[in-house]
Amino acid sequence: MGLFSFIKDAGANIFGIGKTTAAEAADNAAAVEAAEAKKAIELKNAVNAYGFNIENLDVEVYGDSASVWGIADTQATKERIVLTIGNTAGIASVDDNMTIAEVEVVVPEAQFHAVVSGDTLGKIAKKYYGNAMEYPTIFEANKPMLSHPDKIYVGQVLRIPSID
Repeated sequence: MGLFSFIKDAGANIFGIGKTTAAEAADNAAAVEAAEAKKAIELKNAVNAYGFNIENLDVEVYGDSASVWGIADTQATKERIVLTIGNTAGIASVDDNMTIAEVEVVVPEAQFHAVVSGDTLGKIAKKYYGNAMEYPTIFEANKPMLSHPDKIYVGQVLRIPSID
């Protein structure tokens, strides 16, 4: 007896048993695709749970990126939806493909702020508005994602609207 050589992938192809590297890769790709589809559904459900006024909402996930489509009622709603998706674990970027149903009176787009250690809404308000007592503006702009002004976390991205 000695060493026998075989065609590596022939067994799975002939007998339909075992898995070849190609079959494993296909299974892995299918599993990734299924996980991304599930994550997209979860993100749509999260957006819908907040009760945002959006028509034709669609979300797709590719790895750690998400793309979102739909017609939001206002610029603020559009920004809140992007933040809802982007502030989800596992999502590193959001491709915003949404439109706005009615263009409002010229309202500048909000700025965004990534929370760092030591931030409070008061400190953030001081930075953007020059007045720490404007923190309720930031809190209101991030409802319903924020349930209390003291409940922000490092890495969270907040919407900072302009004030008159």
